[in-house]
Amino acid sequence: MTRREKLDEIFKDIDENVKELINPLLDDIVFLEEQMEKLKKIPFIQVHPNNLNKQKVTKAAKLYKEHSQSYMNAIRILGSLLNKQDTSAQNELLKRLQGFKI
Repeated sequence: MTRREKLDEIFKDIDENVKELINPLLDDIVFLEEQMEKLKKIPFIQVHPNNLNKQKVTKAAKLYKEHSQSYMNAIRILGSLLNKQDTSAQNELLKRLQGFKI
């Protein structure tokens, strides 16, 4: 099962209109995950050959940071959608439970 298929499975119960909106975001998440995996294979710090105390961050590290920030923002958005979907079922359950005297 591909990553996109797993994401589709997670969001299968979301309203169809919301699915239309999040489909590009799901594609972006898959893309960012792939790019971040590639970047992990590249050194993030460049060390001066004559002076080990001289180090600098590589472009790969900067790109990874940018990608990870975008990725986390997308995950937060999608997570909030899942929470919103679950609350209606939770609210219904709470209403029914309130009818019971303990």
